[in-house]
Amino acid sequence: MPQIVGIKFRRSSKVYYFSPNEIQGLRVGEWVVVETARGREVGKVAFVPRDCPEKEIPGKLKDVLHRASALDLTQMEKYQQREENALQRCSEKVDEYGLPMKVITAEYNYDGTYLTFYFAAEKRVDFRELVKDLARIFRTRIELRQVGVRDEVKLIKGYGQCGRPHCCSTWMGEFRPISIRMAKKQDLPLSPMEISGTCGRLLCCLSFEHELYCEVKSKMPRIGKNIETPWGVGRVKGLNVLQETVTVELKDQATATLSLDELNSQSISEDKSGGSSPRKKKGARSKK
Repeated sequence: MPQIVGIKFRRSSKVYYFSPNEIQGLRVGEWVVVETARGREVGKVAFVPRDCPEKEIPGKLKDVLHRASALDLTQMEKYQQREENALQRCSEKVDEYGLPMKVITAEYNYDGTYLTFYFAAEKRVDFRELVKDLARIFRTRIELRQVGVRDEVKLIKGYGQCGRPHCCSTWMGEFRPISIRMAKKQDLPLSPMEISGTCGRLLCCLSFEHELYCEVKSKMPRIGKNIETPWGVGRVKGLNVLQETVTVELKDQATATLSLDELNSQSISEDKSGGSSPRKKKGARSKK
């Protein structure tokens, strides 16, 4: 069974699979040099080598070449310090050519043989002449890569509604599927201002607690349902998923709060007529 090792190139990048290439003793957090489609890159070990079924490996794995040396890491830092200047020069050239695009960030590979500019644009842009000009200026291989609004925020970085740095630019490796149903499940207001992030898309954090809400709500009665309580039959008026409690309105309009443990010890009944009395037993007749 082949072995794989996980490598990350940036703090919030996804984990890519490589072959450990018989290099022994790799540790999490260790810097290594790997072969990629863009040439050689320095990355950090995200998980140590482990066996993996061949059917789960997407294509032929590229190799980990060797552990990064002090020289490799020094080169990486040197070119990272040049990225801000490269971004500024590229932005100036974009303005000079009058292209409808916004350059977001620049990234060198560790030895400066490859320079990637990420940009946002509403439509496709013909930047062939720009690439030639940039290659002449920086004397290295140039790539311009268009990104969407979510990736734009991920690259720019910043702070979300919660006051903390964006999850996508600090620890999230990949964007998760998000839907409006998640907001509904969590009883959040459906106003776009309330549930949209800086990118204008649904908040990534809607997916973080979705499974918990689904699991806990599956154990809870619906709002409006009649349930038995120690104080008689009451109608469910509210649910608190995080505290796992149910708020019930009793016949005298008083309210009571029950935990799921207390709720499970009671029999649940539903009044089909909409009243607050217990449901009649099946087969029972009403008196004339």
